[in-house]
Amino acid sequence: MDIKQIQNIYFIGIGGIGMSALARYFKNLGKNVAGYDRHPTPITKGLEDLGVQIHFDDEVHQIPEEYDVESTLVVITPAVPKNHKEWNYFIEHQFTIKKRAEVLGIITKDTFCFAVAGTHGKTTTSAILGHILYESGVDVTAFVGGVVENYNSNLIGLGKTVTVVEADEFDRSFMQLHPDIACITSMDADHLDIYGDSAAIEATFCDFADKISDKSNLFIADGLPLQGRTVSINQQADCKAFNIKIEKGIYVFDVEIGNKVLKELEFALPGNHNLMNATMALAMAYKYGISEKQIAIALKSFKGIQRRFSYQIQRDDLVYIDDYAHHPTEINAVHQAVRELFPGEDVLAVFQPHLFSRTKDFAADFADSLSNFDKVLLLDIYPAREVPIPGITSQWLLDQISIKNKALVSKENLIEQIKLANCKIVVTIGAGDIGELISLIKEALL
Repeated sequence: MDIKQIQNIYFIGIGGIGMSALARYFKNLGKNVAGYDRHPTPITKGLEDLGVQIHFDDEVHQIPEEYDVESTLVVITPAVPKNHKEWNYFIEHQFTIKKRAEVLGIITKDTFCFAVAGTHGKTTTSAILGHILYESGVDVTAFVGGVVENYNSNLIGLGKTVTVVEADEFDRSFMQLHPDIACITSMDADHLDIYGDSAAIEATFCDFADKISDKSNLFIADGLPLQGRTVSINQQADCKAFNIKIEKGIYVFDVEIGNKVLKELEFALPGNHNLMNATMALAMAYKYGISEKQIAIALKSFKGIQRRFSYQIQRDDLVYIDDYAHHPTEINAVHQAVRELFPGEDVLAVFQPHLFSRTKDFAADFADSLSNFDKVLLLDIYPAREVPIPGITSQWLLDQISIKNKALVSKENLIEQIKLANCKIVVTIGAGDIGELISLIKEALL
């Protein structure tokens, strides 16, 4: 389909982080944009401030009258339930309906596309890469799965010739893309409700890698069973970060890429995982032709992403950090960063498990990861698109955590329990609606 010929874009689930980036993109192109979501959030408020029509009741009469079958593209997210009234209305009246990934595929087909794949690190790597390209004057649009602090937006730029997208493995969505340069940050087992086992998800990543015929344009984390240019920290690879120091809480490091060494780069996001994300983004930008000077300036100025090791409070007596981590590997990365920055301090982890299936599939790993903290508070499982699985509860997960200082808490008494824990370092972790509690927790702890 030709997006240029479509005047009205209607989103079901417009408040999602990926959907809202597309909504911003189309609004900035001059399209009429409207949509539905379950409840208002800061993201929907930001869209409404741009002139996007949004409602929060699943009622067909709320759809603007001018959004007819001839002039409207309907964009949906997999999280929308099958009995959604508006979705079924659009199906019955034969509207053009596409998944978010399909729309990204259409947009990227006629651009030079950077695609960032991997079970972890997609959002941060995409944001860093988009920032490097934008700051270097590239005509780029980067669709980011988080709000980038430098832009207070999940959309960087509004270029027409270059795109940066997160290549999402969920439901094989990334097979819709048309990448020219790509990376794969990780291939850990996840989404086993979709794939069944780790072998199936690895096979899908291999299929994605095959979309890059020139393997010099595919960057992979060292150790992955794929062909491409390897990226690592302190290990021999085609692109490696080394001579790593921490000065005043900031990484200072060198990068060897090919026969070139980029010296004394500065990057403020803590944790080895973020240093790896930065190195991966650097490698892709360097391959595209961005100069080492421009890369260094952009890395130094990158401020981070909301809900990615995001400092909420930084005082001598209290530090509160929030992170989107929702997989054991990601929780381990948060733990490593916290211990590196605050050695010897008691750390409280507040975790909201995301999805019954993920909790079931990785329960032992979640328990091991959470047991590394000094104290743990667990919220109930956030279901998202799922129905409960008998026996899979937060209490069931809590029983597997080995430390003594642990408890199951409700949202209503969470703040009281955080205060009673009396830890200098507090970390909230999870991909569900725990994000909506951050401001309340921050206000209570200030």
